[in-house]
Parts: sequence; structure tokens; C-alpha cells
Amino acid sequence: QLVESGGGLVRTGDSLTLSCATSGRTDSPIGTMAWFRQVPGREREFVAAIGLIGGTTGNVRYANSARGRFTISRDVAKSTVDLQMNFLRPVDTAIYFCAARLSSLKNTYAYDSQYDYWGQGTQVTVSS
Repeated sequence: QLVESGGGLVRTGDSLTLSCATSGRTDSPIGTMAWFRQVPGREREFVAAIGLIGGTTGNVRYANSARGRFTISRDVAKSTVDLQMNFLRPVDTAIYFCAARLSSLKNTYAYDSQYDYWGQGTQVTVSS
């Protein structure tokens, strides 16, 4: 089970940290966790991913829109995957979803159809 938290209303240039708490067990270890976002009426968009197994452990990938402003990280002690978002802009306004899958980050990672587990989403609104 994935549960997101940390969304809210902020102003342009502000920072926000989203957290995805994981619980329960799967038959195999989770290989990749990611953040996606979605604006009503549009497709879900990849934001960032982090590898959790094997040689990809700790490796990260970002969408062009997130690179340099967002940081994805894993907190093992808290069993969370966090998304630190800096210099937020109104175009970042969306519902942010946490996702997980069994396959590693070696495989294609930017399509929502490649993920097995999803959270319910948390709203991020950036005012101008």
C-alpha cells in the first residue's frame, strides 16, 4: 500500500516535500518507485524515479521539467520515498501520485502503465 502526504497550497518559488509511505509486503522486492503527476483532462506525467534493488539502488531519473528543482530520495528508516520540490511554479500544480513496481530501474521507467502499485494522490497547488 502506498500513501502520499505533504501536498498543499504554496506560492511561486516556494518549496514542498511530498512523502510516500509504504506498507505491506509483496512476493518480490519493489524494484522502482516513482512520482507522477496529473492535471485534470491530461495524461499522467512522469516526474521522478528511484531504483531500489541491485545495481540500480539509489539511481535516480527525472523528467526534464523536474531536473534541477526536484529531488527524489528514499528514507529507509521511515519506509518512505520523498520528493523534495524547490522553486515551484504554477505549472507544477497537479495531483501527485506515488507509484511502485517490481522491475528495476534498468527497464523503461517513465510510463504509468509500467507500475503495479499506486497511491491515492496528493494535491499540490502553486499560486502565482
